[in-house]
Amino acid sequence: MTDKTPIVVMKGITIEFPGVKALDGVDLTLYPGEVHALMGENGAGKSTMIKALTGVYKINAGTILVDGKPQQFNGTLDAQNAGIATVYQEVNLCTNLSVGENVMLGHEKRGPFGIDWKKTHEAAKTYLAQMGLEAIDPHTPLSSISIAMQQLVAIARAMVINAKVLILDEPTSSLDANEVQDLFKIMRKVRDSGVAILFVSHFLDQIYEITDRLTILRNGKFIKEVMTKDTPRDELIGMMIGKSAAELSQIGAKKARREIKSGEKPIVDVKGLGKKGTINPVDLDIYSGEVVGFAGLLGSGRTELGRLLFGADKPDSGTYELNGKQVNISDPYTALKNKIAYSTENRRDEGIIGDLTVRQNMLIALQATRGMFKPIPKKEADAIVDKYMKELNVRPADPDRPIKNLSGGNQQKVLIGRWLATHPELLILDEPTRGIDIGAKAEIQQVVLDLAAKGMGVVFISSELEEVVRLSDDIEVLKDRHKIAEIENDDTVSQATIVETIANTNVNTGKEA
Repeated sequence: MTDKTPIVVMKGITIEFPGVKALDGVDLTLYPGEVHALMGENGAGKSTMIKALTGVYKINAGTILVDGKPQQFNGTLDAQNAGIATVYQEVNLCTNLSVGENVMLGHEKRGPFGIDWKKTHEAAKTYLAQMGLEAIDPHTPLSSISIAMQQLVAIARAMVINAKVLILDEPTSSLDANEVQDLFKIMRKVRDSGVAILFVSHFLDQIYEITDRLTILRNGKFIKEVMTKDTPRDELIGMMIGKSAAELSQIGAKKARREIKSGEKPIVDVKGLGKKGTINPVDLDIYSGEVVGFAGLLGSGRTELGRLLFGADKPDSGTYELNGKQVNISDPYTALKNKIAYSTENRRDEGIIGDLTVRQNMLIALQATRGMFKPIPKKEADAIVDKYMKELNVRPADPDRPIKNLSGGNQQKVLIGRWLATHPELLILDEPTRGIDIGAKAEIQQVVLDLAAKGMGVVFISSELEEVVRLSDDIEVLKDRHKIAEIENDDTVSQATIVETIANTNVNTGKEA
C-alpha cells in the first residue's frame, strides 16, 4: 500500500486479563508523515492497544518494532525513550506551573548552579514556535489559558523528546469547531515534519478530514487496514459494528409503530435543550407508550442527551415541559420527583453498589425519593422486591445475595427494577443490553416492549442499531453532538437507513455531505 518504511510495526498483539482477552492478535503499522486513526466502537480494544504501545500494559504475545528494532516496553519511560509520545483526552499538565515550565518539564536547561530558567523558557519558546504557537508567552501561567491551548502545549511538550510517534487520544472531545481547526493545523505541521500521528476520535467528520489511513478493531480483534480516502463511510461503520450495509437492511422483525393521535400531548417536550461542549441544542418530544431510540456512534451525544433529560447534567439552554407544564429538571432528585428515571450505561461504576444486596440495590432509588427519615415499611419493601424479581426473572431468585455475585444481565435487570419501583412515566435506558448474554438481552428487550404497551414512555439508547430499529417507534439520530435527523420508524427503515444518515449528513448544515 506504500513504499515508505514504517516507524512502528505491532504484530499479533495479544493482551489478557483474568477471564478476558482484551486484544487477540492485533496488527498496527504506523508510517512517517501520516495521520493514522484507530477505529472501533466501545470495547473494541483501542485504549488497550494504545497502552500496549506506550508501555502501560505488557503484552502477552506479539512483537513491537520501532524503526525496525524489537522493543520490550516495561513501562512508559521505555516507550518515551523509543520516541513515542502521548497526549491524552484529560490533559496531564501542571496548572501551577508556567507554560514554558510545562513544555520543558524533565528537560530543563541547566547551568552551573542548577536549572537556568532563562534558557529553559527560551527553549520552550522555540518549541512553541515550531508548533506555530509564537503568540503564547512561555512565562504565562498554564492555568490562565484555555483547555484547547493547554492541549497544544501538551503537544509541544511531547515534541521535546523528539517524538517519532505522537498519540492523540480523543483530543477534540472538549473542543469547539474553531479550536478543532487550530488543533488540526498543528497536527498537519507535526505530520509534515515526518512524525507518525496515531489519532483516536469518535467524530466521523474529523476522521475523514484529518486522517490518511485507518485501522479498524472490533471486539479486541484486527478487522482491516484501509486508506481513508478509499473507504466509504457506510463501509467503515459496517466494519466497526460488524455488519455490511447490505446485511444491515436484512435483519429483524420490528415493533409495530405507535401512531400519535391528533391533539395528543407528549409526556416530555423539550425545545433547544443543550449544554455547551456536551451537546448542541435539541428539540424532542416523547409520548406515553412510545419507545424513542437514540442512535449514533460512540461520541455522537446519545448518552449526553439522556443525562440532560434526567438532570444528571444541567442544561444551559432550552425549555423543558412535562405533561404540558414547564419544569426545571436540574438534578436527578427533581427528575425522580417528576417521575423520570434513568438507568446509566456504566452499570459497574454508576449503577450497582456491589457490596449491597439485590434487595438494597432495588429499593435505593425509591427510598431516596421518600427521604432518609421515612424508611419503606418491610411489608411494602418485600412486595416491591418480590414483584420485580418475578417480572424481570432475576436469577438466582435470592434478594439477599450481594449484587456483585450476579451476572451482568441479572445486575441489569435489578437496575431496571430499581427504577420501575419509582413508578416513572418516562424511563431512560442507556445501553441496557451491553455486555450481557443473548438470553438476558432478549428478556430486557421484551421488558421494554411490555413497558411501552402499558403506557410508559421509554428512551432506548444503544450502540446496537439492530435493536434500536427493532424496538423504537421513532429514532433520533445523533452525530458529533448534534441531532441530525428524526426518523419515523416505518417498514422502510432499516439499520442501513441510520448508517447512511450518519455517513451522509453534514452536522453543520443538516444536509447530505
